Amino acid sequence: MSQSNDSSNPEEKEHDLESIFQQKRILRSQVRKTLKSMDPSLRSHEDNAIQKIVLEAPWFKSSQRLCAYISCSALREVDTSKLLSQILQIPNADGDTKTRKKLYVPRVEDKNSHMRMFHISSIDDLIANSMNILEPAPVDADGNEQEDVMQANEPVDLFLLPGLAFDRSGRRLGRGGGYYDTFLKKYQELAKERNWRQPLFVALSYSLQIMDEGIISATPKDMPVDALVSPSGVIPISATALDRCALSYSLQIMDEGIISATPKDMPVDALVSPSGVIPISATALDRMQF
Repeated sequence: MSQSNDSSNPEEKEHDLESIFQQKRILRSQVRKTLKSMDPSLRSHEDNAIQKIVLEAPWFKSSQRLCAYISCSALREVDTSKLLSQILQIPNADGDTKTRKKLYVPRVEDKNSHMRMFHISSIDDLIANSMNILEPAPVDADGNEQEDVMQANEPVDLFLLPGLAFDRSGRRLGRGGGYYDTFLKKYQELAKERNWRQPLFVALSYSLQIMDEGIISATPKDMPVDALVSPSGVIPISATALDRCALSYSLQIMDEGIISATPKDMPVDALVSPSGVIPISATALDRMQF
């Protein structure tokens, strides 16, 4: 009986994977159609709201080194233009105007899920590729090689990630190339080898891109995100995100067990902090339209 239920059978595994890939293809098609029909004014409103939430978040302000995608309007990704502009202008958390946040952005190297992240110090460091998507040039204006984040001597604090769809368990549906899943896995392994703190993976999402749990299928190679940022606020998912993102009027949120309660004390369903909305009860998760 144990053999008949053995899911490690190679043929069963292949069939299961193909089923997942088919489900993903169908969902990608559905989400693309929904994004295409999204009202431009709503898109602009949500773009501005999402970027404002990120820029004001303590976990963003405290990040010294970041990896972020360069949004492409043709792909209908959440806009990152204001974020990138601010990252390249604002000083670090210590207020030193001479030392600014360090930004790395992606460059696709081939069609085999090979992507690299290069440091840029200006928007002028970007060039359009064959698909008219902006990417970092491998060398700067003086012919010097740009720094590859995998060769950097210090860890990345934060990744700002794109995607087609997400859910509140951290599943992310990409565009099917596997570039981000492959890269994020390699960076996690690098951080572990060097005993660095793991970076925070935060995805930017329009409201309509957040799915109910169970809709997005996943394989062992799919990398989950730690948190989502939607126009309604931050949705922390992983323990890492709860630790780093839930910095409410941050000093007002205590560890569990510190605040005593009587049977007459009424609990709240959710908190709103500078980091965004923190849903707590099942009621909050059901009713809040993130």
